[in-house]
Amino acid sequence: MKVDFSKTSDGLVPAIIQDHLTGKVLMLGYMNAEALEKTQKEKRVTFYSRSKKRLWTKGEESGNFLEVVSISSDCDDDTLLIKCQPMGPTCHTGSDTCWNEVNQQDDLLFLKHLQDFIDLRKKEMPEGSYTTSLFNRGTRKITQKVGEEAVETIIGAMANDDENFLYEGADLLYHLIVLLTHKGYRLEDLARELKKRHK
Repeated sequence: MKVDFSKTSDGLVPAIIQDHLTGKVLMLGYMNAEALEKTQKEKRVTFYSRSKKRLWTKGEESGNFLEVVSISSDCDDDTLLIKCQPMGPTCHTGSDTCWNEVNQQDDLLFLKHLQDFIDLRKKEMPEGSYTTSLFNRGTRKITQKVGEEAVETIIGAMANDDENFLYEGADLLYHLIVLLTHKGYRLEDLARELKKRHK
């Protein structure tokens, strides 16, 4: 990664801090070369504080550190995007973000997390995992489970048992994602198909 600190007289570049899971922008700070080096080394965001005139690790007083997931520079090599896992509220006011927004993951984004998790299961195939056992038993077993869960979801709906309907619907979706993964696809492939039909 290349960063051009020479574009400003003070040698500072903006660093946009984003939650890696929710996509929310948490704050904006500034870094010099030394702050970036410390951030990369310690995996916690360190800025150059213009008011304190020194390096400042976010959370050094509050304990609300920003754990680094990835760092990238923009097309002009003069702005950083740092994706993090926040260890508490980011703003000094106690707010999740410096724009007083709630930093909460959209529930639908969990499906992507689940898809990634199932992909990892297929790659690593850990012993003792239910998902691994499905992959080991192949297409026939996985499709059988999709069918069973579909029937149970229908039964819950027809009985007006909303709790059971949602529980079985979640099982159905999980097993469908396993089947997609087994066949070399992802939920995004279904989303693209639906998107094509929606005009």
